[in-house]
Formats: sequence, C-alpha cells, structure tokens
Amino acid sequence: MEQALPSIGSPFFYTVFFVAVLVMVIIDMLALKQSGSHKVSIKEAAGWSLVWVSVACAFGGWLWWTLANDPAYGEAVANQKTLEFFTGYVIEKSLAVDNIFVFLMIFGFFKVPVEYQRRVLLYGVFGAIVLRTVMVFLGAALVAEFSWILYVFGAFLLFTGLKMMLPEKEEEQDLTNNALLKFLRGHIRMTNDYHGEAFFVIKDGLRYATPMFLVLVMVELSDVVFAVDSIPAIFAVTMDPFIVLTSNIFAILGLRAMFFLLADVADRFHLLRYGLAIVLSFIGLKLLLLQVFHVPIGISLGVVFAVIGGSVIASLLFPKRSH
Repeated sequence: MEQALPSIGSPFFYTVFFVAVLVMVIIDMLALKQSGSHKVSIKEAAGWSLVWVSVACAFGGWLWWTLANDPAYGEAVANQKTLEFFTGYVIEKSLAVDNIFVFLMIFGFFKVPVEYQRRVLLYGVFGAIVLRTVMVFLGAALVAEFSWILYVFGAFLLFTGLKMMLPEKEEEQDLTNNALLKFLRGHIRMTNDYHGEAFFVIKDGLRYATPMFLVLVMVELSDVVFAVDSIPAIFAVTMDPFIVLTSNIFAILGLRAMFFLLADVADRFHLLRYGLAIVLSFIGLKLLLLQVFHVPIGISLGVVFAVIGGSVIASLLFPKRSH
C-alpha cells in the first residue's frame, strides 16, 4: 500500500503558500497591465529580481519561525527544513539559468519584438506553476510507491550532467524541424504576422492563432523539459513534497525578471553550462549513493554555490573567443 512521504505540509502551510503565490501573481499581472508593452530595462529587471528573492527569503523566515515555535517540531526541525528549502531554491535558481539560453533561442527564432517578450514569459510562468505542481505531486507519489525510482532519478541526472559537458551541436539550436511546431502549423489556423501581444485574433469571423501562441507553447514545452531535471534534483535534497514544491515554485516566480536581467549578458557566461553540468552530476551521484553515504544539506548547498559561482567567475576571467 502506498505510504505518503513524511512532510510538514499541513492544510495551513499549503494555504499560506498558495495565497502568497496568488498574491504575487496578481501583483505581477497588475504591474504588467499598468506598464503595458515595453522593453524591460536592466533597472526594472533588477528591481523585480530583488522583490522575488525577498519574497522567497520572507517565506523561508516565516517557515523557520512557525516550525521553531511549534511544540510538534521545534528549532532543530525548523533549521533542517529551512535549510532544505533554501538549498532547493538555490539549485532551482541555478538550473533556471539554462532556461534563459533556451528562451533566447526561441525568441530569436520567432523574431519576437522585445516589448512583447514580457507577456509571453508572464503567462509562461503561470503555466509552469501549474505543470510543476502536478509534476511534484506525481514525483512524490512515485517515490512513495517505488523507492527504487530515486536511483532512476540519480542515473538520469548523472547522464544529463555528463551529456551537458559535451560540446553543443548547432542543429540542436534550430527549431525549423521541430515536430510540435510542424504539427501545430498543420492543424490550426495561423497568422503570418504578430498582432501586438495577442495570442489569438478574429479574422472574417474565424479565430486565428498568432506567432505569439507558438512562442508560448515552446516556452511551456521547454519548461517541462527543464522540470524533468530540476524536480528530481530537489528530491535529492529533501523527500518532503512541501519543500520540493515551495522551493521550486518560488524560484520559478522570479524566472521572468532573471531573464531580462541576464538576457543581454548571457553569452558572457559561456562556462556556466559546465557548472550546471557538474551540479547535476553531483546531485545524481548523491542519489545513487543514498544508501552508502549521506551528504549533509549544508555541504550540498556549499557545493552548488562554489561550482556555480566558480563557473561565473571563470567565464568573466576567461572570455569566450569570437570566431
């Protein structure tokens, strides 16, 4: 019989989390509506990035305070769960950087005007919240029913990490022959041009999808692909579905702001890919050796910080040579 994974997730905790996420999403939508279509500046992106990080830190602080003052848990559990939350958050934030390179490729392929990119990413984040929530609970159910699946997660993460260390093939960056795009273009009515930020327009009484809709589909699809890596990676840190979900979603909420913050300088961090590969390989090995050696959460967090920070510094010290 299936047994639920041990979790601090109570109806109260989940309610606070989902209300916090809903409030922030509404604020984000209102901000988008008020500012309208425009190119997001570095200053604006930095401001929103600070907001999202502050919200995550505030939630982590609330989590610690609530657990520490609950006789059923106490300070020791509060310290452990809060450290798990921030470790999962940092891992997800680090892996989300790879999303940015893919988003840049998608926007470049579809020639999306910079002033329209914000809305696509906003709705992309909404979709990612729903999809990742489903995937986290599905993953938790699988782990609870089949504990051996953790080794599958570990092997997959190790394989992904090693694969990322190989030189990237140029054809992987081309969406011309993408099967999903071919299917959509062959089965739905499409306009050739953008119609502002609209995903659909009415022409001659018929509804047509615009290229913006295809962009949104590709953004959502890319997030599903990345979630297949990131969610098992957080299960390597904690088996608590509540911590896996909250750390993942809070990191994703700030993805749009992080995109505009790093979009113009993404090419400078050419060694970051290898840092992410090392992190995934490390987490994969951690899962594979789960019954042999336990890596403390603090060490895991330190490794992630050191590897990602080292790859960023190395990228700046050794710039990519132009061909």
